[in-house]
Amino acid sequence: MEKYYIVDGSILPESFDKVIKARKLIESGKIHQVSEAVKKVGISRGTYYKYKDLVFLPEENMTTRKALISLMLEHEQGLLSKVLVLLSDSNASVLTINQNIPIHDLASVVISFDISNLTGTIDELLDKLNHFEGISGVQLISIE
Repeated sequence: MEKYYIVDGSILPESFDKVIKARKLIESGKIHQVSEAVKKVGISRGTYYKYKDLVFLPEENMTTRKALISLMLEHEQGLLSKVLVLLSDSNASVLTINQNIPIHDLASVVISFDISNLTGTIDELLDKLNHFEGISGVQLISIE
C-alpha cells in the first residue's frame, strides 16, 4: 500500500525541488523539451523521470483539493455505483469519470474527485476500494 506525507522541504533532497521546477517549466510552455528543462535546473533526465509523478507542492490559497485514481472493475452490474457510493460516503465529490469498455470482463476506470472535505485519509479510502470484491489495481495517480 502506498503512503503519502506532507513534509517540510528542508529534509528532502534538493533534487525534488528541481524536479518540480523542471515540471513547471514544461507545463508553463516556457520550455518544450525535458532535456532542456532538466539542464536549466541542474538535474539528470533520469532523476526527472524517476520523481516527476511523485513530488508535488501544495498550492497556496487552495480552495479545493483534487485526487485522481485509476482502478480496474470486473464487468458486473452496479460495481461502479458502489465505488461512487463509497466516495460519496467519504465526503468526496466526483468531478469526472472515464470508463473504458470491458475487455476480458475488466474495465479500466479513472475518477477525479474533490477531497477538500474528505472523511479520513486518502490512504484509508484507497484501502477500502482495494477490499471491494470485483475491484483491483487501485492506484492514486495524482493529488493536488
